Amino acid sequence: MSSVDRVAVTSLWEEVGLTRPWNDPEADFERAVQGSTSVVLGLRVDSEIIGTVMVGFDGHRGWVYYLAVTAPRQREGLGRLLMTAAEDWLRTKGAAKIQLMVRRENDAAVSFYERVSYKEEPVVVLSRWLVTSN
Repeated sequence: MSSVDRVAVTSLWEEVGLTRPWNDPEADFERAVQGSTSVVLGLRVDSEIIGTVMVGFDGHRGWVYYLAVTAPRQREGLGRLLMTAAEDWLRTKGAAKIQLMVRRENDAAVSFYERVSYKEEPVVVLSRWLVTSN
């Protein structure tokens, strides 16, 4: 994916409910495609983007964000294909482990990741906002 895909990709993320008001998906997309340690991978049918995954490598672990498949194409194995592509990209960077965060209430996402061999880890995620909203 490149910057020309920004609107289509972020529209897909919004369509499937991945965006939140406190995150700017267009800024997230641009940081990923402009960075040397991140990428947005995608699937197209003709010119239509039907799936994406944003992947980053922090030098120790790989991270997955914004895995999305357009609603009419879900449950066709495309999410699994995108996760395999994310894992392959991270292997080329030297990552030994891949991680992701899912909101506790998102049972469908947790179920998907469990089906593709991911498991819940016994960790606590802590955070602190470095910027304040107006």
